[in-house]
Amino acid sequence: MQAPPAAPARALDSLHHRPEETPMSAPRFNDLLAHQVGNEFAASQQYIAIAVWFHGQDLPQLAKHFYRQSLEERNHAMMMVRYILDRGLKIAIPGVEPVRNDFNKVEEPLALALAQEQEVTENIKELFAAARAENDAIGEQFMLWFLKEQVEEVASMTTLLNIARRADNLFDIENFLARERVGDHGQHGGHHGGHHRHHGGHGGGGDQGSGTPEAAGGAL
Repeated sequence: MQAPPAAPARALDSLHHRPEETPMSAPRFNDLLAHQVGNEFAASQQYIAIAVWFHGQDLPQLAKHFYRQSLEERNHAMMMVRYILDRGLKIAIPGVEPVRNDFNKVEEPLALALAQEQEVTENIKELFAAARAENDAIGEQFMLWFLKEQVEEVASMTTLLNIARRADNLFDIENFLARERVGDHGQHGGHHGGHHRHHGGHGGGGDQGSGTPEAAGGAL
């Protein structure tokens, strides 16, 4: 009996790779973005807890810094909410898990903050890659701002942690923050001025100079 003809190599290759090429086999950008909204709110809540701990330790500059950081993470979440709404998609605002409130020394909350920013950076990189893989140019452009933001977020937190580890006493850290305003309007964190200075809701177009995305309801 004559053997059946072999399947064309191209057809076999197509069958072999079909599961990997199915769009539903990989997380969608929109799903990842909706999940990231929750991550940003969780980061905001953790920064409130850190700020309150510093406040209780009579370290007002560190407390003020993390109160601002909490607002910034909240603004990031609302920027994503605004983007999702502008794309005509639905968004369910999630709750957050309990955050850490107790620390033994100053370096601990700073190390936690740095680890949190590093994790957010990986999340944003994943979002950017997902948008690119789906040929979503609008989503890719939106995430580019967050990628640039995270470079400076990580740098700012690294600076703070290094200063804390080298400081002879806690007043060295407080004086550094009072002088440099790390992560806000100072030379170590001027990138944050964009959405802290802009409070326009839907009509202002955001900070035109920096291309800062608008937050739903306006940035705080």
